Amino acid sequence: MKLSLIDLSPIPRNGNRNQAIRNTVDTAQHAEQWGYSRIWLAEHHNTASFAGRAPEVLIPLVAAGTTRIRVGSGSVLLNHYSPFKVAEVFNTLEEMFPGRIDMGIGRATTGPVSDLALQRNRSYRQTSDDSAEQLAELHAWLNDDFDKGHPFHQVRVHKDHPAPSFWLLGSSPWSASAAAEMGLQYAFAGFINPAQAYAITRRYRQQFRPSVQETGAREPKLILSLSVYCAETEEAAARMAAPMQLMMQRMMQGDLKSPVESEEDAVRILGGLPEAERLGDARVFPRYMIGTPATLKPELEKIAAAFDTDELMIQCITAEHASRLRSLQLLSEAFNLQV
Repeated sequence: MKLSLIDLSPIPRNGNRNQAIRNTVDTAQHAEQWGYSRIWLAEHHNTASFAGRAPEVLIPLVAAGTTRIRVGSGSVLLNHYSPFKVAEVFNTLEEMFPGRIDMGIGRATTGPVSDLALQRNRSYRQTSDDSAEQLAELHAWLNDDFDKGHPFHQVRVHKDHPAPSFWLLGSSPWSASAAAEMGLQYAFAGFINPAQAYAITRRYRQQFRPSVQETGAREPKLILSLSVYCAETEEAAARMAAPMQLMMQRMMQGDLKSPVESEEDAVRILGGLPEAERLGDARVFPRYMIGTPATLKPELEKIAAAFDTDELMIQCITAEHASRLRSLQLLSEAFNLQV
């Protein structure tokens, strides 16, 4: 089985954004050494805890600091941008690092005011969802596939190489159906919506239409993203997960400015160590997978088998950079990724 990584460039405790970005590069270099298949860089706006807000900027920095691992976006929020510009940016990245770039596309609201701030045209507030049209246009740019009568037919995204690998990211039925209809590879954010993960990814497989387009897929291809915390003991793993659980509680309450707390402070504020839920039905996994290599490996294998995927993408947000690296290393050793 393959393991990959999603990185939000969390601001380290008592650190700053420069350190967060340097930690992302360091994480990618270690992940490559330990046999991870890819690292994707997130886009988050108006959050004090994460420096990952411009994946198209971080991708070349990370790719230049590594040699083999695939590097991509997890994701670019296409609903805020011009599909033509996104196509040109990722074709440029592919020209810089041939065969190593993943273009992960998603959609999300960043908040009503920050959404408006991201828009070029602020003369009106968009009330309709044009995600399907945006996605179709991006697909057409990458495949040079506009009808002759379309005004964009006369414009080209010039390239002399294959397009970057195209992934649609999501956590909703809409994204599953869109990926299936267009014949795209699909990455599901299980750490966002674990309760509906199985039903939604099953919809993707059932509705999938093979694509002959350059950016399409001949058969369904799924990556399942999970929040995983691995340590030498159950207690250490639960302690490592505490800052993230506290952060998520605060974010759900609208607090986007609180820093990542230390493990000690997070456990105190939470009122104790987070409970490590053990896997029952592999189709309904815990929001946080917490444990040792011995407990997590069989659980992750069961989940991968239940979802019929050979690749899991790990999210691990910690208060200490060294703790995250150790967690990733232990998982690599458990799955023999370097073999």
